[in-house]
Amino acid sequence: MSTTPAALTSGPAWLTPGDCRLEDLLEVLQKQTRLEDYPHAARVEQQVLVYDAAALRPRIADRTTRSDVQAELARALSSGPGIVVFTGAFDDLGIVDRATAAFDAMIADQRSRGTASGDHFAKPGANDRVWNALEKLAVADPGAFVAYYANDIIALAATAWLGPGYQVTSQVNVVNPGGEGQTVHRDYHLGFQSDEVCADYPPHVHTLSQVLTLQGAVAHCDMPVVSGPTLYLPHSQKYSRGYVAYRRPDFQEYFTTHHIQLPLAKGDAVFFNPALFHAAGSNHSADIRRMANLLQISSAFGRAMESVDRERTSNAVYAALLGAKENGLSEREVANVIAASAEGYAFPTNLDRDQPIGGLAPPTQAELVAAAVREGLPGEELRRRLAAQAATKLSH
Repeated sequence: MSTTPAALTSGPAWLTPGDCRLEDLLEVLQKQTRLEDYPHAARVEQQVLVYDAAALRPRIADRTTRSDVQAELARALSSGPGIVVFTGAFDDLGIVDRATAAFDAMIADQRSRGTASGDHFAKPGANDRVWNALEKLAVADPGAFVAYYANDIIALAATAWLGPGYQVTSQVNVVNPGGEGQTVHRDYHLGFQSDEVCADYPPHVHTLSQVLTLQGAVAHCDMPVVSGPTLYLPHSQKYSRGYVAYRRPDFQEYFTTHHIQLPLAKGDAVFFNPALFHAAGSNHSADIRRMANLLQISSAFGRAMESVDRERTSNAVYAALLGAKENGLSEREVANVIAASAEGYAFPTNLDRDQPIGGLAPPTQAELVAAAVREGLPGEELRRRLAAQAATKLSH
């Protein structure tokens, strides 16, 4: 029996925006979410699976039953609707309120210092955003951090999708009364790249990107629909061309008219496949500061086997690379050397300081080196630029 992934044995040789057809997405969306396929779920609401956390807790306390629940969640996130909601994920709302107080203090501090953060997909000023809220909460209120992340529903969802050794990050997002929401998108990794960059990756990487992260959100206040809780398109994670399709006007228009939107109560949590089409909603309320703690949880396997100081490596080979270029090394060959020596990915980074300019991701180390080669900069100038970039990536 073959164990080769289907993405490697069938389908298009490459995925491009020009090949995207809305009718193909609509065919994927014909699948309906049936409650009988998910015995641990409490109900299906607008195609979304809703789990009662209080009912789940005794089941996940037992190792065998916990495995059954995890398998069901993994299936829901992959071949199912791509999204699950846990009502009452936090049974002690005092823990949520304590974390909220810490997050509010962070936002107030950002505003007082004039360093309010922007958002990837919303218009500037629509949201209050706290980047790296995980580390900041740990430093500001260690007791709140311990109580908050002791939550077994978060761990249940993370291990169901990613297995052990996962890495949690957190970004607090507040859409204020009257604040505009986001445009439809997919999430990290490929979801944060341009259409052109996504099209450079083979189809099996488009499939792989989905299983490297899990997206989640904990409601830090009651979120009626008027306050703009997140918009979703259930089952859309199964559309293979989604990473190069979601910016197309016909796809955006369909999402605008056919998305679903579930109200949440304080302490509820939602988790979804990062490839699910989604967007934060606009807040039409008069007095609700809609706060969510956005959880982006990464696979343990999203890292290289060895530690390499790529800044040091890039500086070490730069003079030789310039000399080889002068002696006839082709542009492609120069790019090959840079790919082997410099960091070609923008993340992880400190998005308070290393903010995207003109796109969804800040410049990479490889892009700085390539620019230096093109311009023939002296080695000391490249050293200075790489050091300055490295400093912006530090978490504090």
